[in-house]
Amino acid sequence: MSQSPSTSTRKTHAAGTTPRKQHTISILVENKFGAFNRIAGLFAAKGYNIESLSVGATEDEGVSRMTIVTEGDDQIIEQITKQLHKLIDTLKVMDLTYDSFVDRELVLIKVQTTTANRSEIMQIAEIFRAKVVDISPRTLTLEATGSRLKVDAIIKMLKPFSIKEIGRTGRVALKREFQGDV
Repeated sequence: MSQSPSTSTRKTHAAGTTPRKQHTISILVENKFGAFNRIAGLFAAKGYNIESLSVGATEDEGVSRMTIVTEGDDQIIEQITKQLHKLIDTLKVMDLTYDSFVDRELVLIKVQTTTANRSEIMQIAEIFRAKVVDISPRTLTLEATGSRLKVDAIIKMLKPFSIKEIGRTGRVALKREFQGDV
């Protein structure tokens, strides 16, 4: 799902203060011991909250991509990106917020089931294009991928059935290359 400045979360504060906005930051780092800790430590030391953090390998074995979702006004985000650029293992920092990008989350949801409600839960899964990845006499475990809003929606729909466990990846994102009209 692409996100533009007009569709991102905006929060305004007391009169005279700058609005805070959710930002998606993509960081390419050398795949070396301690790189993750240095980046997470930078956020902790400066008192910045990380709403979501995903890390994984890229097409290059020596490089990992971190996708961090955080919130702040433009001055705070500029300070964060400058500090990230200074870290030893950082190769590239991109605030995707004002660009067109694709982002997804994955969630695993274990729901308590009975013979009476199992088919209803599976219908909800079908609507959200979720997959059943594990089944037992008393539970179903579903896998769903999509935007944060889609993941939030399937969780909300399944809450009445007694969710036992949730595992959520956080956001991964890539900048869109195609910029024209379709």
